[in-house]
Amino acid sequence: MRDLKAGIYIKSTAALIGSFFEDTTILLVEHNEAGSAGFVTNKAFGKSLNDLLEFNHAKPFPLMDGGPVDREHLFVLHKRPDLIEGGKQLTDGLYLGGNMEQVIEAINTSSASDQQIQLFIGYCGWDVGELKAEVDEGSWTVS
Repeated sequence: MRDLKAGIYIKSTAALIGSFFEDTTILLVEHNEAGSAGFVTNKAFGKSLNDLLEFNHAKPFPLMDGGPVDREHLFVLHKRPDLIEGGKQLTDGLYLGGNMEQVIEAINTSSASDQQIQLFIGYCGWDVGELKAEVDEGSWTVS
């Protein structure tokens, strides 16, 4: 099994059928002594960015259902550090966070596509050791 670390994907197994995590793929964005965090990358949220009151000035842009934790906030992954400052590099070419005004500008001017920016409502989080235990019990496969 590959080590758990930021930048890798985990896929749910049949052990999670009937839960929020049924048939999900999660990109880990943090795995350290504080715990683990990631985003579900294959579940649409069902609303567009411009459906959110705070972003009603934005162009329509898909939102992803990032997870059951902190569903009051918007999180961004992107591949455009040339347009969006302040992101934390996760892997070669993939960044977490950054200047949200620049994210919205990149969307509104079509400078970046949904292949280069992903927006998430909520995230997935685990306490220290919790995700490793779930992997060991067979709830997740590491890819």
